[in-house]
Amino acid sequence: MRKWLLSAPLAALAAVAATDLKQTRYPILRTFPVLGHARMALTAIGPELRQYVIAGNNEERPFTRDQRDWIYESAEARATTFGFGTDNDVEFLEGYPIVKQRTFSDVTLSAHAHSGQELPLPPAKVLGAARGRAKAFRPESLVNISAMSYGALSAPAVEALNRGAALSGALHNTGEGGLSSHHQNGADLVFQIGTAYFGVRDDEGRFDIDKLVALTEKHPVRAIEIKLSQGAKPGLGGLLPAAKVTEEISRIRGIPVGQDCASPSRHTAFGDVDSMLDLVEDIADRTGLPVGIKSAVGDMAFWEELAAAMVPRDRGVDFITIDGGEGGTGAGPLVFTDAVSLPFRLGFPRVYSIFAEAGLTDDVVFIGGGKLGIPENAVVALALGADMINVAREAMLSVGCIQAQKCHTGGCPTGVATHNPWLVRGVDPTAMAGRCANYIRSLRRELVKVAGAVGVPHPGLIGPTDVELARGTRDAHPLAEVYGYREGWGLPGPDDARTITELMVASGVAEYTAAITPPGIRPRG
Repeated sequence: MRKWLLSAPLAALAAVAATDLKQTRYPILRTFPVLGHARMALTAIGPELRQYVIAGNNEERPFTRDQRDWIYESAEARATTFGFGTDNDVEFLEGYPIVKQRTFSDVTLSAHAHSGQELPLPPAKVLGAARGRAKAFRPESLVNISAMSYGALSAPAVEALNRGAALSGALHNTGEGGLSSHHQNGADLVFQIGTAYFGVRDDEGRFDIDKLVALTEKHPVRAIEIKLSQGAKPGLGGLLPAAKVTEEISRIRGIPVGQDCASPSRHTAFGDVDSMLDLVEDIADRTGLPVGIKSAVGDMAFWEELAAAMVPRDRGVDFITIDGGEGGTGAGPLVFTDAVSLPFRLGFPRVYSIFAEAGLTDDVVFIGGGKLGIPENAVVALALGADMINVAREAMLSVGCIQAQKCHTGGCPTGVATHNPWLVRGVDPTAMAGRCANYIRSLRRELVKVAGAVGVPHPGLIGPTDVELARGTRDAHPLAEVYGYREGWGLPGPDDARTITELMVASGVAEYTAAITPPGIRPRG
């Protein structure tokens, strides 16, 4: 019996060695049979080893351990304070944001703002008001959930995000994969139209506006976003791996089960700025809803043409969502995720400047996305002129994602980005909804606290002279100087600023020691 116990493992190893020596796929195994498997095993778990054992608190990407911990603590409604000072290497960091607090100001934050209570934080601008849309509205939340399709995410993950958005008053973008039953758990929706027109297309895959009108009448859709591109794979179109194309997703999208689903890289319903604006106005007239576009930033000719076409003010988009090239996705070629489209801090100010030069910034609600769900990143975006913030991967982290980076494999270990029944069961939509809501509330609360330090009642009033980008301890320059902003750029107009100040004072978040004359409101350039 003992001989058998000893010989069986040896025989198994011999069989493995024989197989390794015969195979031609892996040179390492032909040269080092059996032992080569140890290297392959260590390589396979390399990300986990680095994440849990080797990497420092600020070394991992796309989100560092400190950033993930802040999200996790926020999601658990625990204290988001950290002891013993920063562990950022501020002496050598490039582009490190420094918020400049004011010593004196007419505004102070109330005790309510420092408590754990819910804080109202609407954006300064009304979505669709500038163009007189019939269903223009002011969103409840400056922070909202970005476009992530059902298909890329699992059913319970989408449901958790939707419920969390409802609890926190945030908008939930459907993503380009259509509107599923999992999006219908209480939150107001932004319906995204992608290049494949999922959910609103005819039998030949062309855009069908009648289907869109019917969809908006049946569901709580508050705005429509036409996706031109996204930061992680601009100009490429979307890709849903075959492993994620279930029968349900097949029905929602109108695509074959078990096959890769690739969206076209460009739209067929329009082919230039002129025809795009015609479609925007047609959709707005038929639905009454605000209509905007989402895009990563590459060639600037498109943005210059769009601004020029909007100057007469007879046609135009109601909002522009700028997605940074550092934005995430479930599946995309490495060259696109790494090297195509501008990062947010380069792309957004270029687009904003074009519209500011044209005098159009008050007509457009600017929305930012791309790792902006971390407070300091959000502050920079708001100071550059973003009116609202979209969060995607941060929201995924709040409902259980551990940054395993297996989104494209169908093997997400937490069940957030897979349809494997055994893995999906790990996501409890009700419990995770509370975590998502806690995270959104915590981010808003942090932004209000930073606004108070700057001496303004609302984070949308933080301007490009209130934040500097440091190059280690060598020098630092205000955002306005770095990006060539003129006086008044990056801030809402006086009417919007006064309105949002009055709302914050009325809600008890901010208190004024003088008449309401919002500090920091500079003349517009």
